[in-house]
Amino acid sequence: MSVPIVYHPDYVVPLPDSHRFPMSKFRILYELLLADGLVTTEQTFAPTLPPTEWLELVHDPAYIQAYYTGTLDPKAQRRIGLPWSPELVNRTCIALGGSILTAKLAIEHGIACNTAGGTHHAFANMGSGFCIFNDLAIASRVIQKLGLAKKILIVDLDVHQGDGTAAIFQRDPSVFTFSMHCDVNFPSKKQTSDLDVPLREGMEDAEYLKTLSQYLPDLLSQVKPDLVLYDAGVDPHISDRLGKLALTNTGIFDRDFYVLDTCVSQGYPVACVIGGGYAENIPSLVYRHSLLHRSASKVYHKYKL
Repeated sequence: MSVPIVYHPDYVVPLPDSHRFPMSKFRILYELLLADGLVTTEQTFAPTLPPTEWLELVHDPAYIQAYYTGTLDPKAQRRIGLPWSPELVNRTCIALGGSILTAKLAIEHGIACNTAGGTHHAFANMGSGFCIFNDLAIASRVIQKLGLAKKILIVDLDVHQGDGTAAIFQRDPSVFTFSMHCDVNFPSKKQTSDLDVPLREGMEDAEYLKTLSQYLPDLLSQVKPDLVLYDAGVDPHISDRLGKLALTNTGIFDRDFYVLDTCVSQGYPVACVIGGGYAENIPSLVYRHSLLHRSASKVYHKYKL
């Protein structure tokens, strides 16, 4: 058996050639995982479209309908940064379904990984920074609604603060939000997570991992979550063009392994999404994203899940 992996061909839709969002990475990532034997077709799970009522557990119904129908005002559309199309609406929703399915599979198997997800800049009533609907928030609410978990810990290690997630769950003790991010990076106006750890520009592997180790074990002991949602953005990498930190491939792998091993060794299931990552060299970027799945496979077999 291998780690359950969630993927759908509709994770990729056409964008203008000049667009800086690396849409092709989702398909290429899955192809790499297959080629390297990190996933089999038998352990690949395809999501379905979530009902609109599930999105409404987090998002303003008027905002949902405006996005569905392509009637968002131009300013709101520019804030998202992705050109609207019916194909993108479907892609957005199927990726949401993927994160929900990943959470369910993690509860069942101990670890599960999506090959997309991490749309943490989406607020209840607006999108931002390539994020339309907040999959971390929606997956949390759906899992709670289905009675599969009561307390959820969101560990967000994308280089950018999970501002939308923080805002959605303020004053909600059932979801603990932890964001460790570059202090001088987007968004310029930070929200208040339950725990924010701002990092200095240019931080390298050893200091990053030491900082993370100062917080995660205590958080698990304090929160005692029924489920951990892990946003494993690779934009802290030194080569990321939107990052401003200086992690290497080794640092990214060690980070992911540390998070997963620490959680699973204590009996906390982890649902993983890939988060952000931006580079012109797509094969290098995809390999960095695959480090999450490589570390998940190592932990999965270490504990014979």
